[in-house]
Amino acid sequence: MLGYKCLLWNNLRDLPPLKDPETFSLPAPIPQWPPGQGFGSGTINLGKLEVIKVTNFEFIWRYRSRENKNKSISFYKPKGSLPDDFHCLGHYCQSDSHPLRGYVLAARDLVDSSEQGQKPALVKPVDFTPVWSSNDSAECNKPEGGGYFWSPQPPEGYRSIGFVVTKSPTKPELNEVRCVRADLTDNCETHRVIVTAVSESLSVPLFIWRTRPSERGMWGKGVCAGTFFCRTRLVAARDDLNIGIACLKNLDSSLRAMPNVDQIEALVQHYGPTLIFHPGETYLPSSVSWFFKNGAVLCEKGNPICEAIDEKGSNLPQGGSNDKQFWIDLPCGDDDHQQRDFVKRGNLESSKLYVHVKPALGGTFTDLVFWSFCPFNGPATLKLGLVDLSLISIGQHVCDWEHFTLRICNFSGELYSIYFSQHSGGEWIEAYDLEFVNGSSRAVVYSSKHGHASFPKAGVYLQGSTMLGIGIRNDTARSDLLVDSSSRYEIVAAEYLGGNGVAVVTEPPWLQYMREWGPKIVYDSREEVEKLVNRFPRTVRGSIATVLRKLPVELSGEEGPTGPKEKNNWYGDERW
Repeated sequence: MLGYKCLLWNNLRDLPPLKDPETFSLPAPIPQWPPGQGFGSGTINLGKLEVIKVTNFEFIWRYRSRENKNKSISFYKPKGSLPDDFHCLGHYCQSDSHPLRGYVLAARDLVDSSEQGQKPALVKPVDFTPVWSSNDSAECNKPEGGGYFWSPQPPEGYRSIGFVVTKSPTKPELNEVRCVRADLTDNCETHRVIVTAVSESLSVPLFIWRTRPSERGMWGKGVCAGTFFCRTRLVAARDDLNIGIACLKNLDSSLRAMPNVDQIEALVQHYGPTLIFHPGETYLPSSVSWFFKNGAVLCEKGNPICEAIDEKGSNLPQGGSNDKQFWIDLPCGDDDHQQRDFVKRGNLESSKLYVHVKPALGGTFTDLVFWSFCPFNGPATLKLGLVDLSLISIGQHVCDWEHFTLRICNFSGELYSIYFSQHSGGEWIEAYDLEFVNGSSRAVVYSSKHGHASFPKAGVYLQGSTMLGIGIRNDTARSDLLVDSSSRYEIVAAEYLGGNGVAVVTEPPWLQYMREWGPKIVYDSREEVEKLVNRFPRTVRGSIATVLRKLPVELSGEEGPTGPKEKNNWYGDERW
């Protein structure tokens, strides 16, 4: 058996050496932010703990897949000594397929526990339990050594935050990491598998996940420590709240690491993306005030007379919930057909991005949510193999609110990633995979033709089955139809600012309108699509029908779209 393992290793040793991943830097340097309380200062006060972000790493060990020779995962720990009284909480890992750009948090106790008569916030583990090893053998003479994974065992009343990796079977020193007092932690859950190490050369498989706080969104207190979770079996969904490690909790209600108004302005001007529309786009954005000034009306159930909306939306019903008694519509008089068509096409010159600023991940990050408004959403295009079919009316609706979100690291003010909202879902794209404008740190966001979903690159994105070539087309391309959000924006909400009921950012009246921005649309798109499918040979109809059943619900008719404050991500987190 030993000879077999040595032979396996010799085969791996003959592979060309992997290059260490390069570090990533944004195209433009981070500017000097306007003065404030704690944003961009390098440290964050969590109430009873102070944390710093460690990005200077020492390589420990690398896992390289035998099945995929280009796939490798590297494990790191903080390099050198940490600042006085700060302690490591766990190690870091990432794929070698992208630049090295991660972090782990180190923490120190802000309270003199002996004077407060309570247990210290940070303590050494009582032991380390082995989790997994690469079954290395000294006889094999492996130049990089083996990989050994350890779980810190916390004393009673404490929780561990991460795992430790070593190159030898000797247990780590107890001083390697610290455990955190339970009341200073929050629950975390697994998120995205990083490693699935299963092969004939491994007697025991290994699975590694990223973690994230279980409670997220604007009011979530959980703080990502940047560590990973591992075990030798897949985690069932019911186990997510009991995975054995925790995240930190921000007990500082003042959220002093969040940016003030001047810093928000500087962030938007430095990072605000350019939103580019398809050159064939018919239904462009406008400002909300332009839409109101050009004839938009408020309709009420049971009332045949619609009311003109003033420029600020001051006469819209305020607050409450969507009781379906009111909706906004295009100019709807008998003589308004030409004006309706005019308003549908939008007005690029007046358009701007509406920015909502909110805490993320316990106030250690800031989310800048950029909302774009279009008076009309155009029809969808269905792709069936090599054939593209315009659905004429399906997918059309009055008013369209779309968004993308910039996630900013509050330790430094660095852009970390962007969330691209795409109909009922979306995706986070790391900064190293973004397209930037002319050496700046302002990314490019592409808006899809007619549907206005956002994407990181130009091209055709299929919503459906890419393998079968069946679904709804989302076409994006470069053009001169664009909005530079770094200069054309309005900050409309930042709830965390102010106090005693006094808002620092005054929300516009139309933002308090919780009803529908458009009339209810009812159409039987399934029947129309089935007629199209019947034109195809019987041999492929079944496959086409299966994919079509998974298409977005908006293709079957929908209530009128709601405004930004009625979207789940206003208070919650983006869908990861």
